[in-house]
Amino acid sequence: MSVSASAPGRTGTPAPGGPEDRAARVALTWLAEPGNRAVWALVEQAGAPATLDRLLSGDIPDARLRSAVSARAAAGDARRMAEIAMRRADRLGARLVVPADEEWPRRVADLATLELDTGGRINNDTRPPLCFWVRGAWPLGETLERSVAIIGARAATDYGIHVTGELASAISQDGWTVLSGGAFGIDAAAHRGALTAGGRTVAVLACGIDRPYPVGHTALFDRIADSGLLISEWPVGAEPLRHRFLIRNRVIAAATAGTVVVEAAARSGAAQTMSRVLALNRPAMVVPGPVTSAMSVGCHEILRNNPYARVVTNAAEVLEEIGRIGEYFAEIPRGPQRRHDHLDEEAALVLEALPRSGTSTPEQLAAEARLDLRTVLRRLSLLEIAGLVVRTADGVSLAPARGPSRAATG
Repeated sequence: MSVSASAPGRTGTPAPGGPEDRAARVALTWLAEPGNRAVWALVEQAGAPATLDRLLSGDIPDARLRSAVSARAAAGDARRMAEIAMRRADRLGARLVVPADEEWPRRVADLATLELDTGGRINNDTRPPLCFWVRGAWPLGETLERSVAIIGARAATDYGIHVTGELASAISQDGWTVLSGGAFGIDAAAHRGALTAGGRTVAVLACGIDRPYPVGHTALFDRIADSGLLISEWPVGAEPLRHRFLIRNRVIAAATAGTVVVEAAARSGAAQTMSRVLALNRPAMVVPGPVTSAMSVGCHEILRNNPYARVVTNAAEVLEEIGRIGEYFAEIPRGPQRRHDHLDEEAALVLEALPRSGTSTPEQLAAEARLDLRTVLRRLSLLEIAGLVVRTADGVSLAPARGPSRAATG
């Protein structure tokens, strides 16, 4: 996958997806963090190689970007760094995917119009990726086409871990890919739940795909690469810097059909991701938790402040939100069926009028239920057929309860 560096002043326009285009996209991602609004706009207008030439020559109208590129260029040659990264990816068995490739995930294009009403560089630079580094055999676009993100707190509770594992396992068994960020807690439970079910899972990293982070998940990432995908926007060797996790979160929000947050503390990264999910008009789903748990504060805050966020409690409800119209229907939770649940109003009044013990006459029932005697007699016949009452020489009584008594099961 290695390419030769191209000097400025070339003639003709390099083909999208060709070696020069690919190398330029890697170099641009090394020079400026992914999602940069100005860089993405220049690439859209003139292509990646021409944009790289402009940045390296200082022909940048954005003063902040010009300063950042100048500082970064002082640390090394961008084209040389791109070539090194691509050779290292070859040795790792990873590949570079760019928008011209057939496996490019289509949903991330929606980031081109994402606008957030909060300030700050991270909230401003939310444009689509220039490229993805991918480790794993599955086609990236196909894998993400039917995918759902499950995210949440690193310091997850036993409740959160259990719920996440159940959700991920059931969703995977229905043929959906489970995507998360590879972190401790909820992320890890989501990946493991999908792997246990024999499904596909994708970890979106905030560093090079050759640098497992956290290091304690090295074995987990190897399992994910074997049966799913590891993906990153950053070149091989890139460090997991704090701000990169926040940049990465926009991809989690955009690449999937919807996102579920299981546990989140106040002002968490998961809550930041959900703000992007909501801004993209994607299904934003929240698992409620105990009101006494600090790990559920963020979840409940999302529900309080966003009328479009939906409560979900099981995989069926998640699938109903993310599936095509009519594809899934979650059953409405119901209590146990009782024999008298389907009685008409008059039969129910007669049944309620019967004493809990002992007998009553039809005349007494008519007076208690405020019904005429003929109606009571007709309803008693129906109740007797249903096995709810019995007639004796002394009158009418409730039928004995079916099954063992409380005393017998004590």
